[in-house]
Amino acid sequence: MLNTVLVSQILKRLTFRWSPYLLVALLILSINNAQSAGYRPALFGSQETPSTKISLFPKWQGTLERYFKEKDLPDQPCESSIFSRCHLQEWSEFLDEIRNKSRLQQIHAVNTEMNRTRYIVDPRNYGVPDYWATPKQFLRRDGDCEDYAISKYLSLRALGVPASNLRILVLQDLNLRLAHAVLIVYHKGRALLLDNQIKHVVDTRKVHHYKPIYSINEQFWWLHRS
Repeated sequence: MLNTVLVSQILKRLTFRWSPYLLVALLILSINNAQSAGYRPALFGSQETPSTKISLFPKWQGTLERYFKEKDLPDQPCESSIFSRCHLQEWSEFLDEIRNKSRLQQIHAVNTEMNRTRYIVDPRNYGVPDYWATPKQFLRRDGDCEDYAISKYLSLRALGVPASNLRILVLQDLNLRLAHAVLIVYHKGRALLLDNQIKHVVDTRKVHHYKPIYSINEQFWWLHRS
């Protein structure tokens, strides 16, 4: 960020004739600095308060724990009822195919691939009101909105996207009057929306019927207020 004391000292030494031009230059520089320093545009016009207390979200923590434990699962045929590495083989091959593409191409590819999975509600799928699935469970048993978001999140993490650029966002769909979950990807100063209800990746600024409630990644969670 700009050193405000230094800026004020410079302005005092300048004549009135040149100061407007400098102010414009400083404004442009400050915007560029903000973006390069990890600028995050507001999500759907909300104000957010960060917290490190991820323990408040046991479903998310449980999903991550199961995801990392799956690496130790035994080999079994894909037709087996036992959870095995085979159920992740196609996912791994897909990630390998797009690993050398640009980051934006990877984001679009992950969104398209995960959105091909069939939607099914948790009570019918798991017999419980709300369940957060790992990619392995999602690709084997299908899932609902948060499962799409989780699999997209972990797919991009596997491709090297840092957690700081990703958030699972739980929100209220003002059109359907229902709770919903999506993935937000911060890329080059933009907040991109990866949504199982929208075919293509879009800038969050183009969507006006979502009201954020909270967002989360592996490091923080954020409370959103209008």
